[in-house]
Amino acid sequence: MFKILCVTNRRLCREDFFCRLEKILRERPGGLILREKDLCEEAYEALAGQVLTLCEAYRVPCILHGCPGAARKLNHKAIHLPMPVLRGLSREDKSFFEVLGASCHSVEEAREAEKLGCTYLTAGHIFATDCKMGLPGRGVEFLREVCRTVSVPVYAIGGIEAGRIPAVREAGAAGACLMSSLMVTEDFGILKENEAEYGR
Repeated sequence: MFKILCVTNRRLCREDFFCRLEKILRERPGGLILREKDLCEEAYEALAGQVLTLCEAYRVPCILHGCPGAARKLNHKAIHLPMPVLRGLSREDKSFFEVLGASCHSVEEAREAEKLGCTYLTAGHIFATDCKMGLPGRGVEFLREVCRTVSVPVYAIGGIEAGRIPAVREAGAAGACLMSSLMVTEDFGILKENEAEYGR
């Protein structure tokens, strides 16, 4: 089962953010990571409460991002963290979360994330992307090495397009994360094709 995860960035939307989310959630992605890095924790918590209700309505798993305090206040047990935040997470906070992910940019970080208790991780950026303008992608071989190194599921991120899914899957990834494309597209074919070929 190869999962497509949607990573949000409301600033890319050309329409109301919640209208965009509903369009995505109707296609039943494997999950949604609410990544809104510009918000303070209070504003993020308020937005997260609304998004969690929407995800529950569509039965799509939601993973909060970067704000473990907000997640605990909302009693939501799935969080994704940058490595510096993960390193500072207390043992008590770690024990609260049933799903704990981290963004890794090297094989060494992937090993560290697993040792720190992550249940999955993202590896990137795999291909060149406008989100990392001017920086070359780390490539499929990097992804393959990360997948070989850790025992937890690895999700590729960065420049993922429909034509690149087979290479990402062949490298051993459990899935792929899409942000920019899902925030602006009117064609959700990549989600439909993935469901048809690989299931949910």
